[in-house]
Amino acid sequence: MISGNLQTDQHWMSEALAEAHQALYLANPNPRVGCLIVKNGQEIGRGHTQAVGGPHAEVRALAHARSKGFDPTDSVIYVTLEPCNHTGRTPPCVDALIAAKPRKVLVAMIDPNPLVAGKGLERLQAAGIAVETGLLRAEAAALNRGFISRMTRGLPWVRLKIAATLDGKTALPNGTSQWITGPLARADGHHWRAQACAVLTGGGTVKEDNPSLNVRDVITQRQPWKVIVDSKLETPLDAKLFDGMDQSGVMIVCAHLQSPEQLTNAKAFRERGVEVIEMPNAHGKVDLAKLLAYLAQERHMNEIHVEAGAKLNGSLLREDCVDELLLYYAPFFMGEGLGMTSLSALNALQDRQTWDLIDQATFDPDIRLRYQKT
Repeated sequence: MISGNLQTDQHWMSEALAEAHQALYLANPNPRVGCLIVKNGQEIGRGHTQAVGGPHAEVRALAHARSKGFDPTDSVIYVTLEPCNHTGRTPPCVDALIAAKPRKVLVAMIDPNPLVAGKGLERLQAAGIAVETGLLRAEAAALNRGFISRMTRGLPWVRLKIAATLDGKTALPNGTSQWITGPLARADGHHWRAQACAVLTGGGTVKEDNPSLNVRDVITQRQPWKVIVDSKLETPLDAKLFDGMDQSGVMIVCAHLQSPEQLTNAKAFRERGVEVIEMPNAHGKVDLAKLLAYLAQERHMNEIHVEAGAKLNGSLLREDCVDELLLYYAPFFMGEGLGMTSLSALNALQDRQTWDLIDQATFDPDIRLRYQKT
């Protein structure tokens, strides 16, 4: 319920959301949160959630205000997510807010984490602080799709990225795909990689393209994990994605470790610090749904960014594992070539998956379309 001057409150909450965007590449697996402190109509402090183990947005904003000589007493605080009321790697933010004695706290959305889920707001109200919720909630939720998914579904938010021609081809018949899109589109792709907790690909893509799968075209303090789905454990030991393992972890998920060659490869990978995990389904392939649940529930991963070939793309779509499509189209036709996905033919049009457009953008000369599952 929002009262008071709506236009003014929207302005300051928008500023808090802009601050939260500063945590896009930084906060995982914590949510991206921004906080703004206003007193007598003037901003006196702001902050966003830092890397794991660092201060949260509210603590940063209060410290910022005090560093400039401002007293947050009787202020109005705008925060994009409900302040935490439990002790994790850092003390509860709600304690810091109560000690600051603001007049009012406006919260964009309630925290879906069961450890919080309204309890932070209750503590603020019990301390005599006015609380309002819901302002720009949709914008705040869009910023934390992965965190919300992990907390409510026990699954990460899976984003499938594909770069293709106008006729839907991702590579020449011989597999050559560098580069279909231009440098601006590729840099935008790295923007989405940097947000993810992990970049997921298939063993076939590693063998054919030998990608690095790291973030290079945007500045980031952290590199996402690299997860390889490789049923038979045939990933080359000298693949480029193993470079820079001091900056990010690598995980190979196979179906079984049975043959002497597989056991030897697994030993060699583990000696290099690569995790090798068996996760078979009933057909001797990797159980993709189980893998995603594991990444969310056991490894606390919010967003998974997929850059794979048609076979794995098709499997993920067929098994209903994809939440968002990130599609880049280059303005030319290829004719013969490799397709975007490997899917069986539909028996009827009503059997199709449907997607809603989130947004579209131009990265001259290419275009990007984002879709969310209906």
